[in-house]
Amino acid sequence: MSSELYDAIEYLADEKGIDREILYEALDAALVSAYKKNFNSRTNVRVELNQDEGMKVFARLEVVDEVMDDQLEISLEEAKEIDPSYEVEDVVEKEVTPRNFGRIAAQAAKQVVTQRVREAERGVIYNDFADRVEDIMTGKIQRKDQRFMYVHLGKLEGKLPFNEIMPNESYDIHDRIKVYVTRVENTSKGPQVYVSRTHPGLLKRLFEMEVPEIYEGIVEIRSVAREAGDRSKISVFAEDPEIDPVGACVGQRGQRVQTIVDELRGEKIDIVQWSEDPVVYISNALSPSQVIDVLVDEEDNATTVIVPDHQLSLAIGKRGQNARLAAKLTGWKIDIKSESEARESGILDTEEDTFDLE
Repeated sequence: MSSELYDAIEYLADEKGIDREILYEALDAALVSAYKKNFNSRTNVRVELNQDEGMKVFARLEVVDEVMDDQLEISLEEAKEIDPSYEVEDVVEKEVTPRNFGRIAAQAAKQVVTQRVREAERGVIYNDFADRVEDIMTGKIQRKDQRFMYVHLGKLEGKLPFNEIMPNESYDIHDRIKVYVTRVENTSKGPQVYVSRTHPGLLKRLFEMEVPEIYEGIVEIRSVAREAGDRSKISVFAEDPEIDPVGACVGQRGQRVQTIVDELRGEKIDIVQWSEDPVVYISNALSPSQVIDVLVDEEDNATTVIVPDHQLSLAIGKRGQNARLAAKLTGWKIDIKSESEARESGILDTEEDTFDLE
């Protein structure tokens, strides 16, 4: 093998981060395959690569008393001419390098090195993007087809399904967009990156980017419930009682949360304080509605929430959205009843049964 090929392999190993042994093993296999294909050989052969002496092909032949197949066997008499110590069933290596093998070998080497470089580059790209799963990336809309909008993310296009775009937004080619990486797949066509604008993780990451207290771990996001493009709820908690987690997320004059609302094209966001007490937590989650009482059935993971009559529609929300999001946020089943309905059904018997959750 020429020194140029050696130099090329060393360069690729350093530049592309490919293990040298992998390249040499792949090259050896390719040269053996090229020899058998081009010289109609069934022989078990070995290719020796040497920077100074070049490339040699050796046939591996079994020593036998009587040769039945000269591509696979060699007589004991002929083997002893090579080395008197050979015996039957030994294996003899005999050089069979063709005169014009260099040109064929060069083509085979080029193909296998190109393939390995492509595979290595795909591997590097896959690993880079696999580390970005559940993270936000910014890209530019590059093209569209019937199923996806393709977002240029640097080395790859992110596939944004049309059902992962919020109903209140539309994009044109070359528009810049923030997307949430949902998964990365390593396929025969190379790495495939799937992104979303509707995933609850997008909202969580936006708060982490906008609120330093969340990024630093002072404030913790406990749960997110989202109906993308319309309304979301997020529960937050701070270990330090001196910290107001809701206020930190809202920001001065509402600037922090407004930045996120603007990014999500006007999606309404309720920020509520998490509590380990389900009565308090569910009451908070039903914001902006007031709550009179929360009756908890821990066995069925269900609650009955009683609200003032005039607050019933607010607690339930348009098409049940407020109650639905509160249930997703808290993980509890929520049945909402008005105060008068609760009294009629005997859930609240007297005025004394009513208490202020605040």
